[in-house]
Amino acid sequence: MQRPSRTRRILWSLALGVLFLTSVALTSLAQTTAGGTVITNAASATYSDGSGNSFATQSNTVSITVSNVSGLAITPDAGTLPTVVAGQNGILYTFTVTNTGNFTDQVRFLASGASLQITGPGSITQAVIDVNNNGAIDAGDTDIKGNASDVISAGLAAGANFKVLVMVNISASAAPGSGVTVTLGDASAGGPTFDNQPADSSAHEVRTVSTSSVNGLREARGDITALIDSDVLLLLTLTAPSGPLALGADITYTYQLANNGARAASAQTLGSSTGIFIVAPIPVGTSLKSSQTFPAGTMFTTSPLSTDPLSASWSVSAPGDLSIVTRVAFKIGDSLAAGASSSAFNLVVTIKTNINASTPIAEIADAFGRSFVGLALTDQSGDNVPNKGDGNANFNEGAQPGNIDGDGIIQYTTLVAVGAVLIGPNGQPAAMGPTSNNDDYSNLSITTGIAGVAPGGVTTAAGVLTYTNTIQNTGNANDTYTITAPTAPSSFTVEVSTNGGTSYTTISGGGSASLAVPFGSTANILVRITAPAGKTVLTGYDTVIRATSANSTSAANDTIDRLYTGFMRFDKTATVTNGTGVGGANDPVPGAVIEYTLTYTNVSSSGGTGNLTLSASNIVITEDGAAAPNNWATYTDHVTGSASDTRGGTIMGDAAGSNLLKDTIGGPIAPGVSGVFKFKRTIK
Repeated sequence: MQRPSRTRRILWSLALGVLFLTSVALTSLAQTTAGGTVITNAASATYSDGSGNSFATQSNTVSITVSNVSGLAITPDAGTLPTVVAGQNGILYTFTVTNTGNFTDQVRFLASGASLQITGPGSITQAVIDVNNNGAIDAGDTDIKGNASDVISAGLAAGANFKVLVMVNISASAAPGSGVTVTLGDASAGGPTFDNQPADSSAHEVRTVSTSSVNGLREARGDITALIDSDVLLLLTLTAPSGPLALGADITYTYQLANNGARAASAQTLGSSTGIFIVAPIPVGTSLKSSQTFPAGTMFTTSPLSTDPLSASWSVSAPGDLSIVTRVAFKIGDSLAAGASSSAFNLVVTIKTNINASTPIAEIADAFGRSFVGLALTDQSGDNVPNKGDGNANFNEGAQPGNIDGDGIIQYTTLVAVGAVLIGPNGQPAAMGPTSNNDDYSNLSITTGIAGVAPGGVTTAAGVLTYTNTIQNTGNANDTYTITAPTAPSSFTVEVSTNGGTSYTTISGGGSASLAVPFGSTANILVRITAPAGKTVLTGYDTVIRATSANSTSAANDTIDRLYTGFMRFDKTATVTNGTGVGGANDPVPGAVIEYTLTYTNVSSSGGTGNLTLSASNIVITEDGAAAPNNWATYTDHVTGSASDTRGGTIMGDAAGSNLLKDTIGGPIAPGVSGVFKFKRTIK
């Protein structure tokens, strides 16, 4: 009976040993062993029987699969950044997100950047998962701020981590001593680390994704704070005449720099020189005046004004041609103590004479040094707010009003706007009339109411003509011109359109219209003139159109829109030659010869240059002896070969028995030019 008893004691001891080993293994592996790991165990034993016999045996194998346990940590907790200053942009807050579970899991960030919170005088501009782990926000990173839906990270192995980068801009009005805190996640329990807490689907949560774990989804929280410190405060003042100044005048700018901050400003590098600099651009529309003295250390650049001043090419030697200088940099010293001011610096420029005086001269100066945090800094445009410290100087220093981008201080000088104007025929505002540019003209003729009316008669119907006149702004600024008709024929109606004929304004009888024309530009107007019936034919009627400057009301110019009631005059005479011996030498007796003479004349005006004149062409003169009131076909016979035209017209019907002649003159018949058509008939 002893052997069974001993055997039972041995087996019981072996069983207790297996249970103990299994318990120890599970306790240890719960913290370090990957979920899904299969742990196997089989015990082996030896024993003897009391008779000196030895035995070996083995227990059955026990297998245990390690469960998935979720875990999440976000660090730092109550982290801090180096001191920042008000107005500083691009501050990078870096968080580390770690999978503290025992299996590969993912991390969920809520839509629209909801997993991020910021408190204090700042704003989040970007937030990403740093996919390539280079510590910088770039194109390959995953956006977790502007994400329209939840972002799920790539699989993260147990114990692995990735960075979350959050970019923050500090408000320019941030008070020294205040802080800007960024919080990633919102776990409310588990302080001070706030890690690996049960997820509760809260509004700003960062949590795990897998639901296969035995402890459910986990969330965590991290936070970082940056404190605002007092910095250098460069305050640049700029004085200049406000104007108005005439084109060609000089402008003297005076610059002075003060450090109103709590720390001294140190030197900045500009070209090959170091120091604190006032950068004074040569404003667009001006050139650097050569007759001035520059203090020692002054530098010059010809780089375009669109170039960042810190990136421009600078030289301590002025170029031989100062007109190509785009900026001057005055060196005020190697440092500027807190509460100190520089001496005043003057810069003289000359306003160009061919610029648009409507636009003020804009000087946008800046100052450059370095702050105690080692960042490039610029002045604050006179706003007396702690410096941004971001070196933001990418602005067009020759900018015009409403087009300024940067930190520079700006001063405007208005210019004297001097009006001048020319008005003339279409496309010829500078046309000259017979005596001046105030009697240039556009000649047009009506076609209505003149048919069948002999010279000296009157028109039988009203006529309408539309003229195109061109106005040119010859002043030095944008201008608006008043359009009037100081002279117009009695009972005529004169209208003006400044919109291409969409609408008209009556200017006869004291009315007016207005038209804005930019500096150096031209614009067309339409002038519609209505002539009533009953006006003498073959007559020119003058309407004076005047454009008057708003900038200089004494500046005006006239042009004439001349309406003709027909412009080709036809005058006929007849001469009798009597060689029959019956009656006198000029008596119209049978057998005498009648010579008909028709003189045709372009009665329209001419002279000057650039004017719109009337020329006649394709003139056809018809002599029909049988057409009323003519009856010479009945009582006369044609003298063959008697027809002629002094301007070489083509004549048809110059033959025996002809009672119809046509004279075609191709033309053109210019103003004032005449021709004569003749033919002979013998009285029957």
